[in-house]
Amino acid sequence: MANVVGVSFRGNNKKYYFGSITNLNIGDKVVVDTIRGLEIGTITQGYKEIKEEEIIGELKNVVRKATQKDLDDYEANLRDKPELYNGLKEIIDKSNLEMKFLDCEYTLDRTKLLVYFSAEGRVDFRELVKEIASVYKTRIELRQVGPRDASRIIGGIGICGMEVCCKKFLGDIQNVTIKMAKNQNLSLNPTAISGLCGKLLCCISFEDFLYSKDNGDKKELSIGEKVKLENGEGVIVNIDNDSRTVTIKMDTGEEIELSQ
Repeated sequence: MANVVGVSFRGNNKKYYFGSITNLNIGDKVVVDTIRGLEIGTITQGYKEIKEEEIIGELKNVVRKATQKDLDDYEANLRDKPELYNGLKEIIDKSNLEMKFLDCEYTLDRTKLLVYFSAEGRVDFRELVKEIASVYKTRIELRQVGPRDASRIIGGIGICGMEVCCKKFLGDIQNVTIKMAKNQNLSLNPTAISGLCGKLLCCISFEDFLYSKDNGDKKELSIGEKVKLENGEGVIVNIDNDSRTVTIKMDTGEEIELSQ
């Protein structure tokens, strides 16, 4: 077993586990050593024991509770970010590479500058890295991200009129399949069930458990299916999985509602 705390970072609702030190409370700012370098995060999960097999990769420890200098450095990085972003965008635009610049950030101690981008294929950015390093005088790491993570970074308003879920509250992005949409009788028109990232809407997975059949012996019904009842034959015209009811239009024209 390992004693850990959960840490989340600005702009990312996902929770990461780190080996704990004493006297930490939920809401505390801490400095942690990540694969990207030193970062400031917030304790969002108190002390917890987890099994070794639940740990993915090397378990890193909380370095320290954030000092005032750490917090000042963090705020300075945030203040300087707009100028940094504009400078990088200008350099990347001039490179004429087939890539879309998304975001950038310094590690806490500015020993590394991370640049996030999306692209249709592989990009040879070796010369670009050299040019950026010559301007900012630190280690440069370019990271290519997929469509869903790009949407999380940029954010935006979804077709529901609210901020996209991946930016607002989602931690791990769930796997979404076309079968989930079919189970919920959603339109299979790509424009109706796709998010800003061009992938299937994350919210399709939220209620999938209501529509998935958890009884293997039970026949799955579908709209348009012909059924035979004691009082005649009909066609299924609606399936409401929330109330567990099925509406059948009989050959006589009468509509009846039955429990599933």
